[in-house]
Amino acid sequence: MTDLRSNLDAVNERIERAAARAGRNRETILLLAVSKVFPASAIREAYGLGLREFGENYVREFEGKHPELTALSDARFHFIGHLQSNKAKLAAELFHVIQTVDSDKVARRLDSFASRTLDVMLEVKLSPESAKSGVAPHDLPKLVDCVRQCPRLSLTGLMTMPPWSEDAELSRPYFRRLRELAESLRVPGLSMGMSHDLEAAIEEGATCIRVGTALFGRRRPALAAVE
Repeated sequence: MTDLRSNLDAVNERIERAAARAGRNRETILLLAVSKVFPASAIREAYGLGLREFGENYVREFEGKHPELTALSDARFHFIGHLQSNKAKLAAELFHVIQTVDSDKVARRLDSFASRTLDVMLEVKLSPESAKSGVAPHDLPKLVDCVRQCPRLSLTGLMTMPPWSEDAELSRPYFRRLRELAESLRVPGLSMGMSHDLEAAIEEGATCIRVGTALFGRRRPALAAVE
């Protein structure tokens, strides 16, 4: 593990500076600690430093870590990977938030399996990359209507992942487009921005930034995750 405390201080300073430039209240921006492929001990350490919201990409991996985290009573876990419909039942049991709903089928399955109100975000595919998942912008209104008709789902926002680039400014048009879509559909939250481009995301209106590497360090190749 890297020095998590100093990393957290550095990330918080970046968030505060970006919020100040954008004239925003820092409290409106959620720092989601992306803990995928790191052990439960890393989550417990982050929790001890005050973090309460954690992002995971793999349902089965988190299922294995979950028993070690039950004492973290006010922690909330977000699923931020691609959700296969056959894992919707387990995901609805394990997670407080699903950020990557991208089809009517997945939404309805989550609704049928949820035993409590489940917060969801809709992943929007704004990139032409074939590897990226998400609903196409022209299909988004239909999916919004579907989720709003699901009694156990609470629609809290939209999420996207721009194409990777070391130049954070290349992410900005994708963040701006997501904000415009959210405004047009009256959806409140925006999950966008990661370790390398969180400033641009905040300046474009992000309410949730997903930060892994800048907090926990780079993932080690030996730490393979299972879907």
